[in-house]
Amino acid sequence: MTAAAYRAYLESDGLKEFTRGVLEGLGSGRDQAAFDDAAHRISQRFTEVPIPAEVADAVRGAYAKLCSETGVENIAVAVRSSATAEDSVGASFAGEFETWVDIVGADEVLKYVHECYVSVFAGRVLSYLAEKDIDPHAIEMAVVIQKTVRARAAGVMFTLSPTSGDRSKIVLEASWGLGLSVVGGEVTPDRFVVDKVGLGIADRTLGNKIIEYRRGDAPVDVPADRRDILCLLDDEVVALATLGKKLERIHQAPQDIEFAVDEELPEGSNLILLQCRPETVWSNAARKPAFDAGASMMSWITGSISGATRPPAHAHNASHQH
Repeated sequence: MTAAAYRAYLESDGLKEFTRGVLEGLGSGRDQAAFDDAAHRISQRFTEVPIPAEVADAVRGAYAKLCSETGVENIAVAVRSSATAEDSVGASFAGEFETWVDIVGADEVLKYVHECYVSVFAGRVLSYLAEKDIDPHAIEMAVVIQKTVRARAAGVMFTLSPTSGDRSKIVLEASWGLGLSVVGGEVTPDRFVVDKVGLGIADRTLGNKIIEYRRGDAPVDVPADRRDILCLLDDEVVALATLGKKLERIHQAPQDIEFAVDEELPEGSNLILLQCRPETVWSNAARKPAFDAGASMMSWITGSISGATRPPAHAHNASHQH
C-alpha cells in the first residue's frame, strides 16, 4: 500500500486538522507524559474513522489475489509499516513503527493497516519527531503486506567455500524449520557442496538436526523420522545454487545468503530468498595469481601444495557470520 493511501486516510473526516490541533496544544513544555496523552487522544479519534472504502476494497482484492496465486485460503501475512519523512537525513525510523505477523483474513489485514496508521502518532514517535524537529504530518507511511514464510527447511548458502575460500564451490547448510537453529548454532545442519560449473552436487553430509523452530520463539523436537534424512531435495539444492550464481553475478562478488523452503507453496515457487549480502572473510583475503611466471614450475607446484590447506586465521568462523 503506497503512501498515497495513507494521505487519503489522513485527509478524511478532518483527521489532519484534528491531529494538528492536538499537537499544537502541546505547547513548549513537552515531556513524555504529554506526548503519550496526545497519542491517546489521537488514537481514540482514529478508531472513529475507517479506512476509505476505495482503499479498503483494493486491499480486499489484493488479499484475495494473493490467496488465489499461492493456493492458500486465508493466507497468513505480515502487515509491516514502511515509513520515511522528507528532509530527514539525520533521522532513522527503524523500529519506531509497528509490524504484525500471522494476520489472517482481509478484515484483520485492514485492522492492522489501520494500526500502522495510528502508530505514526504513538507517544514515543511524537517524542522522537519533536527531538528531530520533524512535523508528524511530513511522515510518508506505506504498508507492506506479504506472505508469512512457513519454512519446512531453511539455512545459509555461500557462493564460495567458507572453509577454504574455493570460488569454484557453492556451499549450503540447512536444517528443519526456520533458520534460527542454523544461525544460532543449535544444530549441526545438513551440508551440501555444489560445483559452480555444471551444478553437480559434489558432497552431501547429514547433520544432527534435533530441534526446529516452527512458529513462535520456542524450539520443538524434530520427530524421529526426520532426524536421519536430508532436509533439502537434490532439485532444491541445485535450484538454490543456481540462484546463488545469479546473485553473485548481479553483485559482482561472492555472496552470503539466507533462504527458506516454504511448505505452503507449490514445488517450483517455494524457494524464498530471505537475505543476501557480500561474503566478507575470504572475499577480502589477498589472492595470489595461479602461476608466477618468474618462478620455476617445480617451486610453484611445491609451494601450491604446502599452502593449499592454509586458510586465513579467522576463516574457521566463516560459516557462522550471520
